Amino acid sequence: MNLEGKTAIVTGSSSGIGAEFSKALVSKGCRVYGLARRAGRLEELRETLGDLFVPTALDITDYDELEDWNQKQFGNSAKSHQNEASGPDILINNAGLGYFGDVDKMEPDKWDTLIQTNLTAIFRLTRLVVPMMKQKNTVSHIVNISSVAGLIGNPGLTAYNATKFGLRGFSEALMKELRNERVKVTCIYPGSIATEFFDDIGGTHANMMRSEDVANTLIHILETPDNFLIDEITLRPLVPKAPGK
Repeated sequence: MNLEGKTAIVTGSSSGIGAEFSKALVSKGCRVYGLARRAGRLEELRETLGDLFVPTALDITDYDELEDWNQKQFGNSAKSHQNEASGPDILINNAGLGYFGDVDKMEPDKWDTLIQTNLTAIFRLTRLVVPMMKQKNTVSHIVNISSVAGLIGNPGLTAYNATKFGLRGFSEALMKELRNERVKVTCIYPGSIATEFFDDIGGTHANMMRSEDVANTLIHILETPDNFLIDEITLRPLVPKAPGK
C-alpha cells in the first residue's frame, strides 16, 4: 500500500506506540484520526505533527460515543462508492490496558474493564469500519496490537492473557473472513517496549524495544505489496533482561 493520501484510525494514540504509529503514518502522508481519552496529549501531538493528525478525544468503551463519532466523521461512506475516499483505509486497534494478579485476587470489575477495553471495544470499532473498507476498490488493512501474552499464559496474568488470546482468535478469524474482500488483517505480538505501560507495572530499562522501531515495523507491514499478507508477527527484544541482570 502506498500510504500517501490514505486515511487511518489509530486508537490509544496519545502516548507510547500509538503516538509513534501516528507519527510514522503522518510522515508518510497519511491522515490519522488519533483516538484516545487524553485530549491534552492529543492536542500536543497535533501541534507536533500538523493538520494531518486529527485529535479525537473519546473513550472507545463508550460505544454510543464511538458510533456517534463514526457517523459524524464518515457518514454514509459505507453505503456509497461516491464517498469511499472519506472512509478509513487503515485501522490500528492499539488501545489496551493491563491489570495483573492471581485469579482469586483479581477484582471482577477489573476483569470486566479488561474485556471491555481489550476485546469488546476492538470488536465494536472494527464492525463500524469493515463495511466502509469492503466498499473500496483498493486494499485496506486492519492491524490488531496483541502481546506475547496472547501466545503463552503465565501465572498472575490470567485476565490479561484471556483478552490477548481472545484478540489472537478474533484476528485469525477476521483475516480469513475478509481476505477475499481485499482487506488485510495482521496481528502483532510485541514483547516488552519502553513505554508508560511498563512504567506502570514495574519500570522500563535499556534492553526493552523502542516504540519507534515497533512503528517502523508497522510501516513495513502496511507498505507490503497488495497481494502480500503478513497475518501474524512477534516482536521481542534480543536480550530481554535489564542491563547487569
